[in-house]
Amino acid sequence: MNTLLEKIQQITGPNGVLRGADVADRSDSWPPMGGCQAGAIVRPSSTVQVSEILKLCHAAGQPVVTHGGLTGLVGGAKTGPGDIALSLERMNAMEAVDTVNRTVTVEAGVPLQKVHEAADEAGLLFPLDFGARGSAMVGGSIATNAGGNSVIRYGMMREQLLGIEAVLADGTVISSLKGVIKNNTGYDLKQLFIGSEGTLGVITRAVLRLRPQPRSQNTAFVAIDDFNQLAKFLKAMDAALGGTLSAFEVMWNDFYTLIIGDGEKHGKPLGTEHPFYVLLESTGGHEESDGLRFEGALQEAFEAELIADAVIAQSKQQRSDLWAVRDDIEAMVQGLFPPIAFDISLSIHQMDDYVREVRTHIQKRWPLAKMVVFGHLGDGNIHLGIGIGSMEAEDVHAVEHIVYEALGRRAGVISAEHGIGLEKRAYLSHSRSPEEIALMRTIKAALDPKNILNPGKILAETDQERK
Repeated sequence: MNTLLEKIQQITGPNGVLRGADVADRSDSWPPMGGCQAGAIVRPSSTVQVSEILKLCHAAGQPVVTHGGLTGLVGGAKTGPGDIALSLERMNAMEAVDTVNRTVTVEAGVPLQKVHEAADEAGLLFPLDFGARGSAMVGGSIATNAGGNSVIRYGMMREQLLGIEAVLADGTVISSLKGVIKNNTGYDLKQLFIGSEGTLGVITRAVLRLRPQPRSQNTAFVAIDDFNQLAKFLKAMDAALGGTLSAFEVMWNDFYTLIIGDGEKHGKPLGTEHPFYVLLESTGGHEESDGLRFEGALQEAFEAELIADAVIAQSKQQRSDLWAVRDDIEAMVQGLFPPIAFDISLSIHQMDDYVREVRTHIQKRWPLAKMVVFGHLGDGNIHLGIGIGSMEAEDVHAVEHIVYEALGRRAGVISAEHGIGLEKRAYLSHSRSPEEIALMRTIKAALDPKNILNPGKILAETDQERK
């Protein structure tokens, strides 16, 4: 590897290759669970450099694991001593926002928050948003098809992407940075790289679609006493708000009470006696009329006995304070530490029964276990955080079996937002048929015949690939 790294350093310059303690001092997972194990971290500063580096690695059969903001939860960026980590942190340039076409072209290492700020300054909106916005990068968000808080209205990362530039395993650059919404010219090749987790190519640049900046924003925090009422409330608000519902974040009581605690950090927006809480948001084009419609819709829900209590944000600060409750993942991690996290999708009408079954089995085996549930119920995605006081492999697998077995019986999906990586690889067959997995292998073999790009992630390596 040393000879290869010397050649790579000639491409990147002296600051482009990290070794030894500079590698070990970094993490390659979240939450951080020990230092990065890679033989080196390579930091290119352009697509040309990525191409030249991958040409060398392809010729040498050198495994490469792409690193972005390292906010993934499934081990997709984990490395071993024989790997080179390819960090895109230096590729953080952004072109000026095109306000006419409502697009912006960025390099893969640009953090999401920087895109949000540039769009906002131009009077536009980049709707993909989640708690790790300050660290998560555009490239990784594409590679995992990230979701977040506004999927119910704007869709996942896939819907925010107009064009892409990526480098294949052999260094070939595939550049289709078209800034148009309609492009029906044969295969939509960018779709190959969305959600591929760095196994088919390295994403280097992208054209992102921006949306009009909302002129109104109405936010409420609501308490609900029954899951059936919760589902009815979602349907009622979606209809009453006429397509402007942009967030419907649900917190089970266990999550809400853990985050609120003694109230010192977040206060207590509502009492802690209710089974469910909803952070509800609507964005529109007319501040006064949208506010009246929002309040009227909540009033109708009260009269229909769908909600038990509610508070409406009266300022930007109050809105931020309400969102801080939902986004305080750090407090959740501390409360469950060490946490075992799950990101799943299933039909809304099955969620309550599913959560009850999982909770029963977890507490039966580990009486002192903690479990919290929250998520984007509006688009069928919930998160489970489980703490049993152990991260031993046997215990983790036992928890996974409980979560995924109950999910499989309900035709659920084992990963809604975070991908497969290493952590969910063994359970891929719960959500994908043998024929689908075989086709994935065919695509992987066609684009990466030497299996150097993030080997072993998503798909387990075959005996032939290990040789």
